Amino acid sequence: MRIFGVDPGTATTGYGVLDTQGLNGFIYRGSGTIQTPKDLAMPERLQIVRSDILKLFREYRPDVVVIEQLFFFRNATTVIPVAQARGVLLEAAAACGLFVAEYTPMQVKMHLTGYGRADKKLVQFTVAKLLGHTDIIRPDDAADAVALAVCHARAGLPYFQPMSFSQTAPG
Repeated sequence: MRIFGVDPGTATTGYGVLDTQGLNGFIYRGSGTIQTPKDLAMPERLQIVRSDILKLFREYRPDVVVIEQLFFFRNATTVIPVAQARGVLLEAAAACGLFVAEYTPMQVKMHLTGYGRADKKLVQFTVAKLLGHTDIIRPDDAADAVALAVCHARAGLPYFQPMSFSQTAPG
């Protein structure tokens, strides 16, 4: 199964693509970001997000799109643009006939680390180890999107599968 993870935003939308191989096997296909210029009006920024995500869907041909679910924001001025970007991304997936799954940040952290309040470093470290990478994925928005994809791949498993890492997590 090819999973396309998306971390929504209007300035930066992260994406990450992986194929699954069994229960804990993954083939990393790529990740990156969609950037929009801050000097553009919101409709134009959302149009860039939609156009670029449609190109990526055509390139990677995913079976499922996994997007971060809005759960809690302290700042209402932040949540509105993210919600707008989410709407555009959800519509683009629907227009392509793609199944969409959604997870909150806490669910992603639980599926990857066993702790719903894990910090970003531990999540990134866990994703890198699951994918067999020596370095964490950069930038953060792309890493978050890959984490969403891994979460979906592991969603049928108990929240945490103990793993043996050759090195310890960053402290």
